[in-house]
Amino acid sequence: MKHLALTGLAVLGLAACQSQPRPVANRTPSFYLSMAKADAVVDAAAARDMISAYRRNNGLGPLTIDPGLQAAAEAEANAMAGADKPSSADALKARLAASGFKAPAANLSAGYHTVAEAFSGWRESPQHNRVLLDPRATRIGIATAYRPNSKYKVYWVLAVAADS
Repeated sequence: MKHLALTGLAVLGLAACQSQPRPVANRTPSFYLSMAKADAVVDAAAARDMISAYRRNNGLGPLTIDPGLQAAAEAEANAMAGADKPSSADALKARLAASGFKAPAANLSAGYHTVAEAFSGWRESPQHNRVLLDPRATRIGIATAYRPNSKYKVYWVLAVAADS
């Protein structure tokens, strides 16, 4: 009798597990999330990984997130959003070099809403693609800033530099 009761409980337990399907998390990968909102923050690690994979496919080394480049990218993105226009990549490179960054390069752009869109646009532009595939680059900073009433909405800064 004891054996039947335990078997019955086990069968009921298995039936309960089977009758309640476990929900599957439906998370959009961060590189597809829109940066066109006030609280959006670019996933720098995902962007680094995407760019590093592209570099690896082209025979180049990976990038690491550099806190100084990250801070510079954030400041520049905020400045562009504040002015509601893209800045000069040459001016940013000069400031980065003056701050001690070796062989800095930068992509400044506006209008892309996701990391995937920005990356794709940069790859398709010979000038921007040179930054992605700069053989001297080992470090990265990437940031966005949102301006709701702008024709661009989202401003992007990608900064790379070599090890010192």
